[in-house]
Amino acid sequence: MIVFVWLLGLPFFLPGSTSRADDSTNIDDIKKRISEKEKEKKNLENEKQQIQQGKRNVQGFIDSLESQKNDLYGAISELDNEVVEIEANIAVLNDMIEDKEKEIETTRKELIAAEEVAIEQYNAMKIRIRYMYERGENYYAEILLGSESYADMLNKVEYVNMLNEYDRNKLNEYQYVVDNVRATKEVLEEEEAVLDETKQAAQEEEDNINALIDEKKKQIEEYKQQIADQEQLIAQYEAEEAAQAAVIAAVEAQLAAERNALAEAERMHYNGGKFCWPAPDYVRISSPYGYRIHPISGVQKLHAGVDLASGMGTRILAAYDGKVIAAGYNGSMGNYVMIDHGDGLVTVYMHASALLVSTGQKVTRGQQIAKVGSTGNSTGPHLHFAVRLNGAYVDPMPYLRG
Repeated sequence: MIVFVWLLGLPFFLPGSTSRADDSTNIDDIKKRISEKEKEKKNLENEKQQIQQGKRNVQGFIDSLESQKNDLYGAISELDNEVVEIEANIAVLNDMIEDKEKEIETTRKELIAAEEVAIEQYNAMKIRIRYMYERGENYYAEILLGSESYADMLNKVEYVNMLNEYDRNKLNEYQYVVDNVRATKEVLEEEEAVLDETKQAAQEEEDNINALIDEKKKQIEEYKQQIADQEQLIAQYEAEEAAQAAVIAAVEAQLAAERNALAEAERMHYNGGKFCWPAPDYVRISSPYGYRIHPISGVQKLHAGVDLASGMGTRILAAYDGKVIAAGYNGSMGNYVMIDHGDGLVTVYMHASALLVSTGQKVTRGQQIAKVGSTGNSTGPHLHFAVRLNGAYVDPMPYLRG
């Protein structure tokens, strides 16, 4: 427990305060927890990256499926165009088929008529042949011998020739009709066969394309299902990612709290202890804190510290535990050191001949930090020792007297 009494308006540390060993143990515990939380956060972030990579892989697969699905849509569109073209061709074929069927019907009627003519001719020939057979071979001789005169005989000879010519013509005509009927039948059968093949081929092509379209539509449905499944997987990844982010956020909040606790634990706090004399080899104050006539400028102004007369090169000590926040050279201060003691309390050491510490270095009460000199605006070897509280100079003596 820290117990304070107030003397001259300043806190002074009394026995019973918390020891630095306890503070050190507390800081080590906080650092350990911070290290553990940082490892936990790193592991969680690695898991999150794996989830995100899995999500990207699935999304890539979805994009590939979408591309393949779109390719199928394009193929279906082309097939649809082919179907339209085939149907147009089928429509033309149907018109041709209709015309051809009309031609076939006309040919069929002509064939029937020709067959009837052939039958009639065949029947007439049978009658004439039977007649000739019944009359015998002397029929033409009887006609000629029954002539009344030579002229009558010549006429009958001409008549007989005409009968023979008629018989030959009828025979030829019959043969022509029979041949024409046979040829017409063959053409008709061939045209009907070609017509049937054309119909069948057109229908088969249309059926094949329709079957192909159905197959591609089926594949599209399969792609849609795969995409839906993968999108569900994406949703799961996103849920895992959100859950992981929530866990990481919680760990980060805990880590921030631990870091704040560490910063608070490591933050220096002035506990009211007495300063050591910063120039112990001499204890004479050559110029106190307060307004005076400046020895160089001759102007009355605030002397914002105390000048401690000391020999050149003698020791300058840190008045109290703290951290060096500046160590360097200034045209007015010469070589100087500034030490932060926490809670807005800073000590300043000017005009040194040499500096023994650097910025960022931690120092302890009574540690030598520099050597007395006369650098900067100085009339002789001495230490100008100043105290600043919350950004303003204050009288150092209450801190030195204790």
